[in-house]
Amino acid sequence: MNYTHFPVISVMGLFLGAFLVEVFGSKNKYIRNTIVLLITTCAAGLMLYLVKPVFIDGQIISYWMGNWEPVEGYAIGIGYEIDALGMFFVILTVLTIWLAAVYSIKYMEKDSHLGHYYTLFLMLSGSVLGLVCTGDIFNMFVMIEIMTFAAVALTAFRNKKGAHLEAAFKYLVVGCVGSGFTLAGIVLLYMQCHTLNMAQLASILHGNLTPVSVLALALMFTGFGVKSFIVPFHAPAADAYMSAPTSISMVFSGIVNKAGVYGMIRLLFVVFRVMDISSVQIMVVLFGVVTMFIGVTMALAQHDFKRLLAFHSISQIGYVITAVGICSMKGVVSGLFHAANHTLFKGLLFLCAGAVLYSTGTADLDKLGGLSKKMPKTTICFLIGAFSISGLPPFNGFASKWMIYQSLYDKAVTTGNFFYIFALVCAVVVSVMTLASFIKVTQAVFFGQTPAALKETHEVPFLMRLPMWIMSLLCVGCGIFYRFTGNNLLLPAMKSTFNITSYIDKMMGEGTAAASGIENITIHAETGFEYWEPVIWLVLFVTVLLAVFIVTLIGRRDRGKVLSTKEEADGKYATFFSGEKSSHSHVAGSDLFWGFKRNWKGYFNVMQKFHSGNVNDYSLMAVCCCALVIVFTYIVLL
Repeated sequence: MNYTHFPVISVMGLFLGAFLVEVFGSKNKYIRNTIVLLITTCAAGLMLYLVKPVFIDGQIISYWMGNWEPVEGYAIGIGYEIDALGMFFVILTVLTIWLAAVYSIKYMEKDSHLGHYYTLFLMLSGSVLGLVCTGDIFNMFVMIEIMTFAAVALTAFRNKKGAHLEAAFKYLVVGCVGSGFTLAGIVLLYMQCHTLNMAQLASILHGNLTPVSVLALALMFTGFGVKSFIVPFHAPAADAYMSAPTSISMVFSGIVNKAGVYGMIRLLFVVFRVMDISSVQIMVVLFGVVTMFIGVTMALAQHDFKRLLAFHSISQIGYVITAVGICSMKGVVSGLFHAANHTLFKGLLFLCAGAVLYSTGTADLDKLGGLSKKMPKTTICFLIGAFSISGLPPFNGFASKWMIYQSLYDKAVTTGNFFYIFALVCAVVVSVMTLASFIKVTQAVFFGQTPAALKETHEVPFLMRLPMWIMSLLCVGCGIFYRFTGNNLLLPAMKSTFNITSYIDKMMGEGTAAASGIENITIHAETGFEYWEPVIWLVLFVTVLLAVFIVTLIGRRDRGKVLSTKEEADGKYATFFSGEKSSHSHVAGSDLFWGFKRNWKGYFNVMQKFHSGNVNDYSLMAVCCCALVIVFTYIVLL
C-alpha cells in the first residue's frame, strides 16, 4: 500500500467534506452528521496508519504535489514532508478533530445553521492538518490563512451577542497582523533564496544569515507567536475562546495554538537553525515565562468558566515555549510532552465547561454550585482534568511539568546562568497558582449548595460524555505509563527536531546537507528518557488523596443540596458564610481570592490597562513586540 498519499488524501478529504456538508448536509442533519463523522474518522485512520512507518521504522514520508520533484536542485513544487516531529503534531490534530466532531453532534444540536458550522469546522481541521504536514513554507502560510478565517467565523458563529462579534473582530485584526508578519518574512526569504521549500531553505541559509534573512526570521517568529497566542499577542485569544462554541474552544486550545508552536519549532530548529545560540534560547524562554505567569494571574481574576480556562490555556502554552527554548534533550522532550498533555487536559476541561453550559445555560461561576450531585460523571472528568493541569501526580500534567522543572535546573547548572533558576521558580509558582485557581472553580461549580434555579439540572448526553471519558483515560494513562509515551512518541519526535540533515536529504536528495556543511544541532546534557523516582510521586499522590478525602468528608452533607428561594436569599446558607446572619460574608467563585487580588491591586491595575479591549492597542503591542524582536535578532545574529 502506498501510504505516501495518505497525508494529502486526509487534508483534501477534510476540505472536500466541508464542500459536501455545505451542498448536501445543510437541510438534513443525518446526512450532515454522517459526512462529518465519516470524513474525520477516515482522516484520523489514514494518518494514524503512518505511526508505524514514522515512529517505529524511522521513516520520513515525502510527497510532491503533481509529481513536481526538484529540478536541477531547486524545489519548484509543493512538497509534503512528515518526520516524527510532524507526525507527533498530526496525532494531536486528528485526535482533537475526531473528538470535537463527536462532541458537536449533541452539543450543537440546539443551534441553527449547522451546515455552516460544520463547513467551517472541517475547513479549520483541514488547514491545521495541512499546516503540520507541509514542507513548503508558503503552503504553510496558505493553511494559516484558512485556519485564521475559519477560526474567526466560528468565534462569531453564535452572533446574537455583540460580544461574540467583537471577539471575532479582535481575532481577525490581530490575526491578520500576525499573518502579515509571516508573509513579509516569506517574501524576504524567497527574495534571497528563490525557493519556498523548508528543507532547501535550511540548506541555503546555513552559515549565510544576511540582514534580509535575519529580518525574515524576526518577522516570522513574531507571526507564529501571534498564532500560538503567547504574551503579548494573547488578549484576543481569551475573548475568542469564551465566545466560540465550546467544541471549537477545545480545538482552539488543543491544536490551533499548537500550529503556531509547531511553526516556531520548524523555524528556529530547521529553517534558520539558531537554537544552538544561547541568546536565542534566553529570548524564547523569556517569552514562555512571561506567558505562563501573566496567563495564570489573569485566570485567577476571572469569574466566567470558559474565560478562566482560556487564560489557563495561554499560561500552559508558556510552559511549552519555555521547555522548547531550553534546547536540551530533556527540555524538548518535556516541551513536546506538555504540548500533548495540554491538548488532553485542556480539551477535557473545555468539554466539561461545555457540559455545564449545556445543562445549566450559564458559565458564570457566581451562578453555579453543587453540580457534583446533578452531574457526577462530568464532575469526575473535570477533577481529572483539574488534577492534570495543576500538576498533581500521577496525572499527565505532573509528568511533563516535573520534566520541565528538571530541565530548567539542569540548564542552570550546565550554563551557570541564574536566569534559568528564575524561570524554574516562576514555573513552580505558576503551577501552585494554577492549583489555587482550580480549587476556586471546583468549589464554585461542583461543590457547595445548588442554586434553586439549577434544581432540574441533569447529566449531558452520551455523545458528549464519550469524548470526555476518552480524554480522561488518556490523562491518567499518559501520566502512569509515561515511559511508554516517552520512548515511543516523545523521543523520536525530539530526535527528529534535532536531526536536520535527514529532513533536508529526504526532500532534496541524499548528501544535500553534507554538501552544504550542515550538521545536526548538538543535543546538550541528557541522553536518556529519565524521570522522577516512583516513591516521590507515590507519597505526593497519597497526600493529595488524603486531602481530597478530608475535604469531601467534611462537606458531604451539604454538597448538592438544593436551596429554597428563601434560603438562597439568606446569606447564611450560601456556599461560604461566617459569623451570624447579620454579619455574614458571601464569597462566590469570582471573589474567592479577593485578598490576593487586593494585595496585587497595582499589578492588576496594570493588567487592566494592558487588556484594554481596544483592538488598536493590541495591534500596536504586536507591532512594538515585533520591532523589539527585530532589534534583538540583529544584535545577536549579525
